[in-house]
Parts: sequence; structure tokens; C-alpha cells
Amino acid sequence: MSSPSAVDSTLVESKADLIAYIEDGNKPIEDWRIGTEHEKFAYDLKDMRPLPFVGEGDGPGIKCLLEGLSGPEWEPVYENGNIIALKGSDGGSVTLEPGGQLELSGAPLENIHQTCNEVHTHLDQVRQVCEKIGAGVVGLGFNPFWKRSDIPWMPKGRYKIMREYMPKRGTMGLDMMTRTCTVQVNLDFSSEADMVRKMRVAIALQPMATALFANSPFTEGKPNGFLSYRSQCWTDTDPDRCGMLPFVFEEGFGFERWVDYILDVPMYFVSRDGLYHDVSGKSFRDYMAGRLEGFEGQMPTMTDWSDHMTTAFPEVRLKKFIEMRGADGGPWGNLCALPALWVGLLYDSQALNEAEALIADWTVEEIEAMRDNVPKLALNTPFRKGTLLDVARDALAICRTGLTNRNRPGHKSGSLETEYIEQLDSIVASGKTFAEDLLDSYHGSWNGTVDPIYEECHY
Repeated sequence: MSSPSAVDSTLVESKADLIAYIEDGNKPIEDWRIGTEHEKFAYDLKDMRPLPFVGEGDGPGIKCLLEGLSGPEWEPVYENGNIIALKGSDGGSVTLEPGGQLELSGAPLENIHQTCNEVHTHLDQVRQVCEKIGAGVVGLGFNPFWKRSDIPWMPKGRYKIMREYMPKRGTMGLDMMTRTCTVQVNLDFSSEADMVRKMRVAIALQPMATALFANSPFTEGKPNGFLSYRSQCWTDTDPDRCGMLPFVFEEGFGFERWVDYILDVPMYFVSRDGLYHDVSGKSFRDYMAGRLEGFEGQMPTMTDWSDHMTTAFPEVRLKKFIEMRGADGGPWGNLCALPALWVGLLYDSQALNEAEALIADWTVEEIEAMRDNVPKLALNTPFRKGTLLDVARDALAICRTGLTNRNRPGHKSGSLETEYIEQLDSIVASGKTFAEDLLDSYHGSWNGTVDPIYEECHY
């Protein structure tokens, strides 16, 4: 949910400071980069149980997995004496989600070829360490077998606070924390106007991305009635910090309106000297006024603001870059396809114009209806006279134009970035998601059990 970052003790003196913080993300086109993040479930090869932080006896654990990955390229990060992350020499990081999901937050890279190479290198390193300790990792959107009570919690202070607060706001927050995995991409903008265009396209098309990457049809060993149960979890996590954000489509949306939204999101914590202090449910506005309970007379720092921004969980999130957050974790190829999809749509001027034209007359109500239906129906979600499959077909054509116009050949293959959306082309051609393929296996060759999923879907 967050990566190790430098501490900025600059005091926040006004809302203008918060707006300037985001505005500082403006970059000229030549400096635009691609940051890919993906999570995966780690498990014990003996019984497929999720890894605890410290393994029992000589069994594998997350701690020894992180220690095995650490080295010249990956510097350990500690909290209260526990290794809880790795900081990469290239700007990337490896972090832990609450239930031990292992996340790569990739370095900012120039093209999808580099992104895919980063994914390959990371997964090769993880696989080598896993072979030594008797573990495996698998890419799915939701844990297919284990109950929430079976999932060990990681020793991170912020997660303890969130764990206690989540049930006060929804019924699925703890499932979201411990039993889901996602893949996302972080992209840049050149100006406030450019940010607004990209945010609107990204939010409107996010249900399509959720459908294309749907890969979580099982819960506790049985079909759950959804194709993206991970996506369904977000619908009842916390209404204060989740959802599709209709205000993004209103006239006047910009950096200031986003700051107002984040200021209205209740706080979780304040971090000081490596300790997380519980201020859950309290107001950042009060903090800025020196009235935060327990911190009376104190003013927030820019690190406090940066931390607080990570505690809003909409489908598309704005920081100093834009995060596309709506896809299930999945097969190796998906980890390259997701950034390729959004780069193709948003990083080429012709493609962005065409994507804007595609969504130009969509209403907020239509977008929200797609979001509501997509966890269960994926590409079969109704939209106007057709389905989301029709939208995906049009969007992929635009994406292909964008990737072709970028004209970024790989150093070895010479292929353009369009090669990374071929997997999505196949899904659209067949009309079947990965989730539906898994359900076919469950009802067919798997004979009504999900046990083979670990063998067939592992990295």
C-alpha cells in the first residue's frame, strides 16, 4: 500500500502548500515515466498455506524471503527491528501488504520493454529464493482457498491501526487487506489540464480494465459468483475513501478540488520516529489548524500529507502522478499488459484525443453502473446497446494506435510495445476472461477443486 520514501519535515502552512505538492508532479513529455506495481501471494509448498512473517521450525516465512532477496541491489528497510521492505538502488522497492502479499513497486522507466524486463528480473529473483526456502508465489486477484482467519498479519504499525478501524466502516476491508492482490501502473502528467484529461479517461475506462483483468472467481475453495471478487471487496471497504469520484467530471476539477477531497478523507495515523500513532477517523484539516487530538499545537509535515494521500483508495488515485488501480493480479503477461494498456491510451496525443472522444457523452451514472456490475459480469457488463466487451474492443484499438505512434522498439526483439497487449487482444477475441477460464477448469479437469490453481498459476 505504500513504499519507503524520504522524510520531508517541511511544515504544511496552508492548503496552497498541499496544492503545490501535487503540482510539483508536472513533467515535460520527455520526462514522463512508467511505474508498475504488482502483488502476489506467497505460500508454503508443503500445504499451500500463506507464509507467516516468521516460519515455524524450518518452514518458510516472509522474513526469510525478504532476507533472501536483500543484497547489493536491495537494501533492507526495518520497522521495530523487523525487515518489512527492500529499497532498490534504481528507485524501486519491495514491500509487504497486510497479509504477506509481496509487492514490487517498480522504478520509473521509459518504456514497456524496460518494465517487462524489470518484472522478469524480479520474478526470477523471487523464484530463486522461493526454491531455496520451500515457498511459491502465485498471481491471482483474491486468495482462492484460505479463510481470512488463516491469513497471518505482517508486523507493520500502520496495518494494526487499519485492521482495527476497517470493520467500523465496511464489511470487506479486512478481506481487501489480507486476501487481495492487484497490478497497477503509475503515469505522469504535464500540467493540470493534462492531469484532468487523463483522470477522466482513466476513471471512465477503469471498469473495462477491471473486466479485462478479472481473475478472482474463487473464495475458500468454491466459486464465489464473481469474476473479480477483488473488485467487489472495494465496494464495501470504506465509503469515505473508495469509489469512482463523480466530482472529477465536474467543471472546475483540478489540483485544488483533489486536495479538498483528500482533506475530507479521515486520517488513519501519524508516523513519528518509526512509530505509528492512531488518529483514525480524525481530520487532517484539524491537524493543519493545530487541533489534532494528541498532537495539539503541532502542525503536519509534508511527509504527513504524503502518507495521508496513500490512505484514499479510489479506482484512480492522484498523487504526484496518476495511479490506475482497478486490475486483479494475474499471470506473468498481465504484469506487462496492464501498463501497456494505459500507456497506449494516455501517453500519445492522438490516442488520448480518441479516448476522450470515446467517453465524451458517457454519464457519471453510466460509469458507476459499469463499476457496480463489472465484478460479477466483467466483459458481459451491459453498456447502452452492447456490453463492456464492445468498449474494450474500441479501447484496445485506440491503445494500439497510441503504442504504435510511440514507436518504442525493444533493444533485442525490435518489436514495438504493441506486443504486450496481444494477451488482451486474445481475451477480447474470445470474449472470455482469465476468471472464466479458471471456472471452466474447476468444473472440468480440476474435478470441482481449486487445489490445482497453485500449480497452474504460480510464477
